[in-house]
Amino acid sequence: MKRSSLLRPLQPFIPTAFIAALAITGCLVAGLAVAQAGGDAPRQPAAVQADQLFLDTFHRGDYAHLQQALEAETAAYLRNPQDAQTAAHVGWLHMWRAAERNRLEHTPPSITDDLVLARKYFARASALDPADARFRGFLASAMLAEAQLDRDDALRQQGMAVMQQAVKDWPAFNLFTAGYVASNQPADSEGFRQALELQWQDLEVCAHTRLDRHGTDLDRFSQAMRGASAGTRDARACLNSAMAPHNEEGFMLNMGDMLTKSGDWQTATKIYALAQRSPDYAQWPYREVLEQRIRDAQANVVAFNAPGVPGQKPANPIMLGSAFSCTGCHQR
Repeated sequence: MKRSSLLRPLQPFIPTAFIAALAITGCLVAGLAVAQAGGDAPRQPAAVQADQLFLDTFHRGDYAHLQQALEAETAAYLRNPQDAQTAAHVGWLHMWRAAERNRLEHTPPSITDDLVLARKYFARASALDPADARFRGFLASAMLAEAQLDRDDALRQQGMAVMQQAVKDWPAFNLFTAGYVASNQPADSEGFRQALELQWQDLEVCAHTRLDRHGTDLDRFSQAMRGASAGTRDARACLNSAMAPHNEEGFMLNMGDMLTKSGDWQTATKIYALAQRSPDYAQWPYREVLEQRIRDAQANVVAFNAPGVPGQKPANPIMLGSAFSCTGCHQR
């Protein structure tokens, strides 16, 4: 596959809905914990302890205690602002709080401040470790979110440039990042169609193969992906890992939701079914959600396209707008 072709759908890619800007996270954090501190300096004990609290909280899906992890990571950052991993973790905790805001009984307008802070910390992490393409993808996501908040077209253009570079530097990781941001756009919009195409391209990169867009050749996909990605850098983006124990299942849940929203519920059921082939499926906390999605796929075409009601939570949102938009991949 020619990697240069992966960037073409991003050229006019413009997120247009505020709710999409607010919920651009999800499974993006796969592999984050393995990043190294900036420079050659050893990490401080407080940072290591904060990381453990972050990971324990995140892997439990313990949103109610997110603030405690954020305080620990922020304190560690203030002790050593040269640590790229700590900076990224602070950014990610701010993103998690905004992304899974539907867990809250009432969502305060000030939750948008988390997106602004996420941009600050991801910018810092990316500056400290410019070789890490994941940080650029996270930074681009935060920039696009803030651009939506401020209706700032210049910042949007900057964010898109950063995202294009992130995809070029690590397609397997950042094709998902670039596509997930737009899954809340209208199903008939060009941005949504491009976002769905990026998910297909991500599968192709992971499996080193071409895929029919109606899922006629998915039977061989899982085995091909494991053979192509295992033991490579792409394993962290394509397969389950210690950091993202249900990365495969979460990816398929999101892509199935996007296909259902597009109206192609028949192909969606095939993509959903790929999640069930994961070796860790039986331990996935959201397997019942996926099985319900398969049963309701045809009906969900309407549900996933229902207009939102101001001041009300959506009754049946796609993964991006759900209370498991991050933990769908990361909760043990």
